[in-house]
Amino acid sequence: MTKGTGAASRLAKALAIVLGTAEIPLRLRAWDGSEAGPPGAPILEFRSRRALRRILWSPGQLGLSRAYVAGDIVAPGDIFAAFSALSSAGKFADPGPFKPLTPAELWTLLKTAVRLGALGPNPAPPPEEARIHRHGRQHSRGRDAAAISHHYDVGNDFYALVLGPSMVYSCAVWGDGPAGKGIQDGSDSSSGLPAGLDAAQEAKLDLVCRKLGLKPGMRVLDVGCGWGSFALHAAQHYGVDVVGVTLSTEQALLARKRAADAGLTASIDIRVQDYRDVGDGPFDAISSIGMSEHVGREQTPDYVSRLYSLLRPGGRLLNHAISWNAGPTSPDPDSFIPRYVFPDGEMISLGEMVTALESGGLEVLDVEALRRHYALTLRAWVRRLEDNWDDAVKLTTLGRARIWRLYMASSALGFEAGITGVNQVLAQRPGGAEPPLRRTEWL
Repeated sequence: MTKGTGAASRLAKALAIVLGTAEIPLRLRAWDGSEAGPPGAPILEFRSRRALRRILWSPGQLGLSRAYVAGDIVAPGDIFAAFSALSSAGKFADPGPFKPLTPAELWTLLKTAVRLGALGPNPAPPPEEARIHRHGRQHSRGRDAAAISHHYDVGNDFYALVLGPSMVYSCAVWGDGPAGKGIQDGSDSSSGLPAGLDAAQEAKLDLVCRKLGLKPGMRVLDVGCGWGSFALHAAQHYGVDVVGVTLSTEQALLARKRAADAGLTASIDIRVQDYRDVGDGPFDAISSIGMSEHVGREQTPDYVSRLYSLLRPGGRLLNHAISWNAGPTSPDPDSFIPRYVFPDGEMISLGEMVTALESGGLEVLDVEALRRHYALTLRAWVRRLEDNWDDAVKLTTLGRARIWRLYMASSALGFEAGITGVNQVLAQRPGGAEPPLRRTEWL
C-alpha cells in the first residue's frame, strides 16, 4: 500500500482492521482531500468524519452500508469495481455472518477515531433502513406484508425507470447474441441494450408459459405476481385465466391498470392477498417467480403443501427462485441486504428446494440453472439506473437510489462468483395427464 498523508492514511489503517486484511484493496480519499491506498485502485471517498463514527459503532458491513446510504461514503467511479475489491478482501470475502473485531482491534479503531475527531454518539440509521422488529415470529402474515411493502412500495415509476417497459423484476433469459455480450463487456446503452433486456424478459415469460404447458381455458395462479407481467403474457398469448396475488398494494394497483389497458380484466384477477389465504382452487398451473425467497426455510414445507393443495392432479408448478450456493453458512442478518433490501428474506439451496417439492408429493420434471442470466439482468438494471440517475432520485430518495445501485451491483457480482444462483424447478402433481417424455415441449 502506498503511504498517504492527512486523514486518509489513518482511515486506511482503520479500514484494514475492519476488513481483516493487511492492506486495503481501494484508494481512499478523505474529507480533507488526502489520499491513501494503491494507486489506480477503485476509489472510496469518505466525505465526513461521520462515516468513521458509523463504522466505529457498527464495525462491519452494516456500518459501511449505513455510511454509503447516508452519503457519508461514496464510490465515484465504477460501482462494480469498487464493490468487487471491497468484497474480496479479508472478512468480507466470507459470505457468512461477519466475524466481530477483537478487543485489541476495537481499541485501535477507537484510538483512530479519537485522533481524527470522529468520536460522538451513534448517528441515526438512514430513514431507508427497514424498521421491521428483529424479534417476534418471522413470516407471520403481518410481518410478511410489512417486509414486502418495504421493498416493493417505493414507487411504481421508480421501478419502471429501472426495469423498463417489461416491468419484470426477476431474471431474464438471454441468448448468446450481442445484447448479452454488450452487458458483459460494458459497452454503452446506445448498443441496443434496453431492447435486448425487454426481449430477454419476454423470452423468460414465454419459457415459463411453455414449461407450464399452458393452453386456452386453463386457470392459472401467479404467486407473487408483481406488476402483472406474467399474467398479461399468459392471458394474451396463451388464452388462460390468471389469478395473481401480491402483498404489495402499489403493485396490485398498477397490475390492474395494465390488465384494464390491455382489455384483459375478464381474464386477469389481481388480488392483494397472502398466498396462504387463496381458497378458490384448484388451478391447472401455478407460477411462483421470485417469490419463495420471502417464504423462509422453516416455512418452505408448508409453502409446498399449500401450493400442492391448490393444484389440480396433473397440474404443474414452476418455482423460479434465487438459491444460496455458499454452503452451510447463512447470510448475516445485520448485513446490507437484510437491513435495506429484503427484510426477512431467506435463500435456501437448490437441493433443499427440490427435496421440499418431492417431500410435498410433487414430481420434479426439470431443473434449469439461470445464474449467469441473472448477472446479465442485474447489470442491465444498473445501467438503466445510472443512465437515469437524476430522475431516479426525484422519484424516490437519494438514499433509496444508492441502495438499489449497490444492491443490484453487489448481487450481480454474487451471481458471477457463484455465491448465489437462480433456478427454475418444474414440478407436477401426480395424476391426470402424464408429463412429456422429453423437454422438447418447452425448449
